[in-house]
Amino acid sequence: MEEILKLENITQYNSMRGVETLHPLVSVVDMSKATPTQSLRINFGFYCVFLKEVNCGDLKYGCNYYDYQEGTLVFVAPGQIVGVTSIEIIKPKGWALLFHPDLIRGTSLGHNINDYTFFSYEVNEALHLSEKERQIVIDCLHKIEYELEQRIDKHSKTLISNNIELLLNYCMRFYDRQFITRSNVNKDILGKFEKLLNDYFQSEIPQTIGLPSVRYFSDHLHLSANYFGDLIKKESGKSAQELIQLKLMDIAKERIFDTSKSVSEIAYELGFKYPQHFSRMFKNETGYTPNQFRLLN
Repeated sequence: MEEILKLENITQYNSMRGVETLHPLVSVVDMSKATPTQSLRINFGFYCVFLKEVNCGDLKYGCNYYDYQEGTLVFVAPGQIVGVTSIEIIKPKGWALLFHPDLIRGTSLGHNINDYTFFSYEVNEALHLSEKERQIVIDCLHKIEYELEQRIDKHSKTLISNNIELLLNYCMRFYDRQFITRSNVNKDILGKFEKLLNDYFQSEIPQTIGLPSVRYFSDHLHLSANYFGDLIKKESGKSAQELIQLKLMDIAKERIFDTSKSVSEIAYELGFKYPQHFSRMFKNETGYTPNQFRLLN
């Protein structure tokens, strides 16, 4: 089995790539000046943003390959394992921004870091930049790099974290643009999701694994849960969980009118573990208990 290199801090990464550590918690690396590496898998203990500018091997997350081309951004969160596979050592070109969670503790970015869901995106979900967007990203990296070259003072942490936050906010905007420009692909995914949802309730799967989860559908569509959720929200205006809930209630209303089955039987068929949970949800959604709703027929 391929060995996994665990990097706990920024200095370890910088040493591996042969670059100077200007700050123990954050680094901007010009990959054209860094020591190239052969194939390896790394478990990162910090956040990474990689901007790739030449074809230099495939970036692999888990068992899957990123949709990773020239002018592409990829985001890695602490604890993720990422590998670079290459037949030969190739001098890369691009940039890497690395920052440790300790850098952003108590800052605006620290409070909002979970809003940047793209740190959990996986396969075929990288951010493809236009030339103008790429220049904005590089400008942000240069601002962070400038601060790292100054002597650390009481303003350093705020200025650095604010510039990282600015970069990530731009990336949120660029991802919104990408969702729009890939609308045809997104509509195809939405259609497949709707079919999977219909098939789920037309099968005996609910009785086996219970109520459907967002993770179930994202896994079947080979997408990360966060990317899938963001895509569905952008395309439909509703979250994936809301669409699942709407479908569940539509089917529940249809089946309630089948008086040959008890409310408990219908609840179990839909995937509820306890019939009372079904009755409570049904009343919350319709204003009626299942038995009261039957009388409306």
